[in-house]
Amino acid sequence: MLKEVLIVEGKMDTVAVKKAVDAETIETGGFTLAPYTLDLIKAAYEKRGIIIMTDPDGAGDRIRKFLTERFPNAGQAFVPKAEALAHHDVGIEQAQPEAILKALSKVHFQEMNPRKEFSSRDLFLSGLSGSPEAARRRDRVGAILGIGYGNAKQLVSRLNNYGITREEFRQAVAQVAEEEK
Repeated sequence: MLKEVLIVEGKMDTVAVKKAVDAETIETGGFTLAPYTLDLIKAAYEKRGIIIMTDPDGAGDRIRKFLTERFPNAGQAFVPKAEALAHHDVGIEQAQPEAILKALSKVHFQEMNPRKEFSSRDLFLSGLSGSPEAARRRDRVGAILGIGYGNAKQLVSRLNNYGITREEFRQAVAQVAEEEK
């Protein structure tokens, strides 16, 4: 059984997670986050730790940001959008067990003192901004590194906040370049 409690958005997300791993989940019920739910999340955070695994969409990002501000030591697991898409719907409930396990194998924790290792210049020089293919490349790099998709500013923040090394970044960019051949 997973030590940490997984924070997901809904009941069908819990069903998908339980197909992949023996874990306890707390469902946010969307962005409403009732006080009772926040109390449950706080108790889990203090006693066992939590991992936030929200849908790879705008609503999931807003929920993740809201929870991360309140629970800064929460783990972050990202299922790439391409692996959480089925029947014209995106969400953890659409992900296969392998995608969920892969996301859980790449859990990141926000560093208390974010580094200034990466900048927008690094993204530009790596083809991750300033080109028509940049968004797709950022999506792939985020998936490879397990930090999710983001616009250029978000990706720089995640690279710095989640302790990604230059070598890990270089390898991810090289893998994307190889895939494009």
